Amino acid sequence: MWVAQMTLVRDFRDRAAFAELFGHFAPRVKGFLIKSGTNADVAEDCTQDVMATVWRKAHLFDPSRASVATWIFTIARNRRIDLIRRQRRPEPEDLTWGPEEEPDQHDVLALQQESELLGAAVAKLPKAQRELIEKAYFGDLTHSEIAAETGLPLGTIKSRIRLALDRLRHAMK
Repeated sequence: MWVAQMTLVRDFRDRAAFAELFGHFAPRVKGFLIKSGTNADVAEDCTQDVMATVWRKAHLFDPSRASVATWIFTIARNRRIDLIRRQRRPEPEDLTWGPEEEPDQHDVLALQQESELLGAAVAKLPKAQRELIEKAYFGDLTHSEIAAETGLPLGTIKSRIRLALDRLRHAMK
């Protein structure tokens, strides 16, 4: 049933079909966000953002890759991750300004050596894993965004990144 509504939104920008999707999924997305630890006000805002994304990115929906519910809840999950990341990053007004202490030269040298070691370890990864690591950590893309960009299944993305991180962990010991 929901595939038909999503297809109408995707192909014809059908507002009535979107209203049905919104009426069904918005309360469920909000409940999902609240159950996963988001406060009610933030969950409400996030739900609005998720449903707006469903409207804007309807052209990306592919029923052969995911159900409507899976697709919408993946967007919700990614928005929640984005919220958590934003909360962990200090706002510019929270950052200290002014002269900083000079770092200890031993620490600078150790950091430089670790960076070189990490760079060499990343370069030694198989191309498929290296490209995904670069997209995830240097391109700051979520796994779902990488899957959409590369056309690879989400499970493949996660597996390759997990394998690559394991290799990097061993290389850094």
